[in-house]
Amino acid sequence: MGKTRYKRVSGIRDVRPLFLVATEGKKTEPEYLNMRIFKPPETSIKTKVLPTRSSSSPISVLKRMKKYIKDYELGERDQIWLVIDRDQWSEEDLNALYSWTILADNRNLAVSNPRFEYWLLLHFEEGYGVNSPSECTDRLKCHCPDFSKSYVPARRFTRENVGKAIRRAKIKDKPPCEKWPIEYGTTVYRMVERIIQ
Repeated sequence: MGKTRYKRVSGIRDVRPLFLVATEGKKTEPEYLNMRIFKPPETSIKTKVLPTRSSSSPISVLKRMKKYIKDYELGERDQIWLVIDRDQWSEEDLNALYSWTILADNRNLAVSNPRFEYWLLLHFEEGYGVNSPSECTDRLKCHCPDFSKSYVPARRFTRENVGKAIRRAKIKDKPPCEKWPIEYGTTVYRMVERIIQ
């Protein structure tokens, strides 16, 4: 059975490049990436976040992406992104994803150390002195008291503070890491910057 071309709008071929994203998180990352601020009418790209099922390990994220691209034909300008937390995952797990992404120019890996909430925190502050994953979440809740793993308060995230998060993450990523941040940091900015260009 042949591949199915990804239908961007029913019956109409959308010529915008597709950013296909597989995330470790079931709620937080998809809610963030599906916010309106990333989908203005004039946007030059289309973002699709693959649903997360039961397992959220890095290898499961990679398997989900491989299955999708096996069944659907992607265009030459389409981008593939794997979004992972450093958390407790082994170097071996993360290296498996990194090794897969470097095989093609359109494959990318975005890692937050310790977790995706660190990227969210950078929307509101510099993120210095975070000593643990729980402290990262606690500090984020100082800015977004209603934040939870299943609810990202979209009204608190603006194009302006997305820009601030990108600048802050870039400062922490100097020189740019090849694989993922060893200290607290995130490379999610590389994906988000391309989405909002």
